[in-house]
Amino acid sequence: MKPNKLREKLNAGEPTLGTHIHTTWPSIVEVLGHTGEYDYVEFVGEYAPFDLHDLDNLARAAELYELGSMIKVDAENRAYVSQRAVGSGFGSVLFADVRDPNEARECVRCVRPDTPDDGGTFGVEMRRFAYMGYGGTEDYAQALRDVVVVLMIEKKSAVDQLEAMLAVEGVDMVQWGGADFAMSIGKPAQYEAPEFKEAQE
Repeated sequence: MKPNKLREKLNAGEPTLGTHIHTTWPSIVEVLGHTGEYDYVEFVGEYAPFDLHDLDNLARAAELYELGSMIKVDAENRAYVSQRAVGSGFGSVLFADVRDPNEARECVRCVRPDTPDDGGTFGVEMRRFAYMGYGGTEDYAQALRDVVVVLMIEKKSAVDQLEAMLAVEGVDMVQWGGADFAMSIGKPAQYEAPEFKEAQE
């Protein structure tokens, strides 16, 4: 099993630095790795075209430089894409458009093992965690438990229920999505609006 770099940093209480990419060109990940400045790279799959082969190649490139890898997935097909990305080697998933604690719990379930104790929906996938070992192992199940779950806080309902969403077991990090939040309160791009500034703070 490859170590989950982002999980290791979080468990050690260390800060992390990441950057976003919209391209599926693995050489860009290698360039970032060469800098030695980043702990992880986030592939913003919600906005970028990609196929399943691209996910394998991005994860491989990150592993060459011991970079953590995160994918941002769209809400519509979040379970499928997150599971395929984790199966490719991504160690963390950023879930877009999460609106309430129930959806937060579903996001966690997407990447946790389908065991009685974990209550996840993830079975066995090829390539990274179990390539040529389809049945999986306890190490494989632990690798799924270690997947870092990140939620986008970008809807009014999420801001209104933020404490309850943060209390969901398995949620590790959040990112603020100001543009979507402004849209959700009927003030698109009005980043100086009092309601926007209060929510952001």
